[in-house]
Amino acid sequence: MRTDAMTLKQLRSLISVARTGSLTQTARFLNQTPPTIHSQIKNLEVAAGQELVSRATDGSGFYLTRAGEVLLIAAHRIEANLSHAERQLQALSQGMAGNVVLGTVSTAKYFAPRLVRLLQDAVPDIDVELRVANRSEVIAAIERGEYDLAIMGRPPRNAMSRAVPLGPHPHGIVLPPDHPLAEQDGFDPNTLLAETFLSREEGSGTRILMERFIDRLAESHRPKRVVMSSNETIKQAVIAGLGVGFLSLHTIHDELAQGRLKLLRGQGLPVMRHWYLMYGNEEGSEPSKAARRCAKEIESLNGTFLPQISA
Repeated sequence: MRTDAMTLKQLRSLISVARTGSLTQTARFLNQTPPTIHSQIKNLEVAAGQELVSRATDGSGFYLTRAGEVLLIAAHRIEANLSHAERQLQALSQGMAGNVVLGTVSTAKYFAPRLVRLLQDAVPDIDVELRVANRSEVIAAIERGEYDLAIMGRPPRNAMSRAVPLGPHPHGIVLPPDHPLAEQDGFDPNTLLAETFLSREEGSGTRILMERFIDRLAESHRPKRVVMSSNETIKQAVIAGLGVGFLSLHTIHDELAQGRLKLLRGQGLPVMRHWYLMYGNEEGSEPSKAARRCAKEIESLNGTFLPQISA
């Protein structure tokens, strides 16, 4: 394998082919011709000493081989490092001390903008860029080195050494205000499991917690589920009476205060977890000075930026 013969153009062609499955679309995206893209992929395969891209048997497009997938991970890391360097250079050219990318899971978007504002006040010479995604996407971005810091629920086990707890993160069952269970101080598990559960998508941390909660109620019973891709959609669906929702209480502060939603009360509720601040760099690598400054400011806030949920 000759890594010295690999070029950024070749790696970017590989990334685009993996995304589109098409040499023509890759050429259009990179402002090149299909023969040029084909040549770049072939030269990359020569440098790698292995086939990286293969045509689907039905002729529908191209896909990466196992070797191609391995090199794709490296290509994403290189792009992330270059992007990070670009942001740092831009910040220096603007007279700023640095740039920090703060990634958060989608549930954190209800308080993350306020946190960024607090950081702007505390460290005005650092440019903080906020990126929001679901849990699986955040973890993948951390692994690619795209974030300097990240806020999420429980981090992966192999990354706990880089995580700092920030504050409590309660979850619960939300109901429309006229639901029969809304005024009860307890619930019958069978009655609850007869409801339709409005659920987040696969890869969501909220979805994972909901599944565990349901398993504790009745491991063999699987209630009806309707998958929705956002907390906002679930809230509106619950208000409309389409079912019950399992959500972070930090996403429903306003609706609870206005009486538009009610919380189910009973044993095991709310489900308590924690928010964590995570250094997004790889294990063993040193975070930037700007990232360390922002992390120190976030920790010093002691979770005061989190929504306050009354009993």
